[in-house]
Amino acid sequence: MIVFAQPRKLPMPTRNISLTPEQDAFIDKAVKSGEYQNASEAVRDALRVLQQRRQEDALKLKALRAHVKAGVEALERGEFTELADADLDSYFDSLTATSSKPAR
Repeated sequence: MIVFAQPRKLPMPTRNISLTPEQDAFIDKAVKSGEYQNASEAVRDALRVLQQRRQEDALKLKALRAHVKAGVEALERGEFTELADADLDSYFDSLTATSSKPAR
C-alpha cells in the first residue's frame, strides 16, 4: 500500500490595504464577472503580475548594463566612428532605413 502525505496548509497571512475607489470598483467588477472568486484572489494575481514585471525589468536592466559596458570597452579600444554634428541626421536616417527594410 502506498500512502501519500498531504501537504500541510499554512494559514495565509492577511493584510489590510487601502484602495482608491477606482481600484475597489475594478476589483468588484472582476469578481462579479467571475474572473476571480474573491478580492483576495484578484489582488494576489495583481501582485504576481507586479513580481513578473519587476523580474523582467531587472533582466532588461542587466542587458542594458552589458550593452553599455560593451560600448564603453569599444570606445576604449578605439572602435568607433566619429561624426560631425551636421552628419548626425543623415547617419540616423541611414540606420532606420536599413532596419526598416523587410526581411526576405
